[in-house]
Amino acid sequence: MTHEVWFLTGSQGLYGPETLDQVAAQSRQLAATLDESPDIAVRVVWKPVLTSAGDILKTCLEANADPQVVGVVAWMHTFSPAKMWISGLDALRTPLLHLHTQANVALPWADIDMDFMNLNQAAHGDREFGYIQSRLGVARKTVAGHVTDPRVTARIGAWTRAALGYCEMRSLRLARFGDNMRDVAVTEGDKVEAQLRFGVSVNTYGVNDLVEAVDATLDADVENLVKEYHDTYRVSDALKTDRADSLRYAARIELGLRAFLDAGGFKAFTTNFEDLGGLRQLPGLAVQRLMADGYGFGGEGDWKTSVLVRTLKAMSPGGGTSFMEDYTYDLTPGNEVILGAHMLEVCPSIALDTPSCEIHPLGIGGREDPVRLVFDATPGPAVVLGLADLGERFRLVANEIDVVAPTAPLPRLPVARAVWKPRPDLSTSAESWLTAGGPHHTVLSFAVGTEELQDLADMTGTELLVIDADTTVRQFAKEVRWNQAYHRLARGF
Repeated sequence: MTHEVWFLTGSQGLYGPETLDQVAAQSRQLAATLDESPDIAVRVVWKPVLTSAGDILKTCLEANADPQVVGVVAWMHTFSPAKMWISGLDALRTPLLHLHTQANVALPWADIDMDFMNLNQAAHGDREFGYIQSRLGVARKTVAGHVTDPRVTARIGAWTRAALGYCEMRSLRLARFGDNMRDVAVTEGDKVEAQLRFGVSVNTYGVNDLVEAVDATLDADVENLVKEYHDTYRVSDALKTDRADSLRYAARIELGLRAFLDAGGFKAFTTNFEDLGGLRQLPGLAVQRLMADGYGFGGEGDWKTSVLVRTLKAMSPGGGTSFMEDYTYDLTPGNEVILGAHMLEVCPSIALDTPSCEIHPLGIGGREDPVRLVFDATPGPAVVLGLADLGERFRLVANEIDVVAPTAPLPRLPVARAVWKPRPDLSTSAESWLTAGGPHHTVLSFAVGTEELQDLADMTGTELLVIDADTTVRQFAKEVRWNQAYHRLARGF
């Protein structure tokens, strides 16, 4: 499906048909400029100029009903009396961006007359529109500047990516194979509230339902997939010789898992090493490859993180995004870093080089040695994001980071991993994360940034706490307390 945002232009009939023709021509050109921008991930579709309450309401309802539409951009070219927008904005259920712009960049000072002034009134027309949005409590993003300015298109582009993630959430189906890890708190959560808040449907299936799909795979398909492994990765000698049957079984898991997810329309899933049923291996290679193809995943039954993985992948298809977990620290003064990994399940979309396909023992799970991809993550700026259920609401916590090369080789750590320096520093980051109650499972992404995450949080009405280069523990703790007070008051009684 090709997703799109609609470009809505507000005006009124007061100025006559000639002026409205100019409004239409200029707004069409602005929409075309946005549509051509490489920053914007969806089509920008111009809609006829809106001059009445009836047309505005009709257009907003049509946007709600069209599955291709992930958002609307609104601009008041002239002065559009805001009472006309009340019914439409009240009915609008798709994300809204208020673009405060104008047709021209520079003013033609020597030629300005009242006709020009009547035509180019966005400077105060958009203020009228901003008022009614605030009066109605409409959630929106506001961007000011000309559409030829890269800073403007970058911000609109971030919003469109967030809108794609929001759209994905609204229809996402997630399969949990077994329950979450026993006695763990943070992987629990209210699935009904998640469906109400985000739209995601989370349901549990017996692991042996998956085993049936694994056992039903065809030998010819297994051999073809094993050949693909050999062509794609650096396969270890053991998997080419005496452990080749383990690689074939890993392929069988992948084929069965894909078949199960595709048949049910699932784009995200979880597994749990404590609940493997008739599986001979904990799924490792299969999970990594499915994540690389865009599926969401959470280990130990962590459906909330699985939702985030899928959402961020939908926001930037093909970008580097993975399930992750903070594992251990290097606290060497001046070079404090976090070593992140998981048992097996880190997505190769963040790999620096061609992954190595290997088999090694796993001390938990009580099954055969699992096959997995081993690699180091690509260095560069990224973000880690976690979702916690606080009982009365959900909270997103994000930390801007810089992924770096490991300080030294890791020849005895046979898992995929990432090493990063959190901003502003490790102690401030860790203290702030702990103060926020952020989870230990996260999503690490090179593909999206803080602005997209803030836009997504606004669209879903979810709290977001950001730890970045400007964070101090004292101020962050105050923000947590302020947010608690705000969200409790906002819920009402």
